Amino acid sequence: MTDTNQPEAVDLGVLERSDGEVTLRFTRRLSHPPARVWRALTEPEHLAAWFPTTVEGDLVPGARLRYNFREMSLPGFDGTVLACDPPRLLEFNWGDERLRFELTPAGQHTLLSFSASFAEVGRAARDAAGWHVCLDVLACDLAGEAAPWTQDDRWRRVHGDYVRALGPEAAAIGPPAEWEDTYRPASAQPRP
Repeated sequence: MTDTNQPEAVDLGVLERSDGEVTLRFTRRLSHPPARVWRALTEPEHLAAWFPTTVEGDLVPGARLRYNFREMSLPGFDGTVLACDPPRLLEFNWGDERLRFELTPAGQHTLLSFSASFAEVGRAARDAAGWHVCLDVLACDLAGEAAPWTQDDRWRRVHGDYVRALGPEAAAIGPPAEWEDTYRPASAQPRP
């Protein structure tokens, strides 16, 4: 586990398997109190910095949520709040994934435990790299700093680490074509 806001080393999440479901688990020690981390997890201006979609709806158990992508021309989708206990626990369905954020005070810091659960093991390396980058950007946003890399460059770096760590079965499903079109470097974009 790293204590810095801008990670130099790769702090990989882990993959757990159970009946019909896989779960990616990540732990981050953030140099901020739980109340501040909670705001970064729930307030639109902070979510815009690190979460892949907008989140529309009330954060109360049972409430419906609506998600829309900011940077990709993909259709929006729905979810439901499963648990919300500020500033300790937030869990919701995000499309076909179940996301869970748990905050534990650690002195002046916060221990963030994040998990993403879904059915297809073949996409685990892809999704692990994506959530890894999101958590890295969250740490930068909390520190009031810009990430020292592009999200695409960071994803490509950590994706290789996850492919090696999780194995070929967990890397059978790669990024959708829409991701490639959106995050391809400008120099590689086809010219009109």
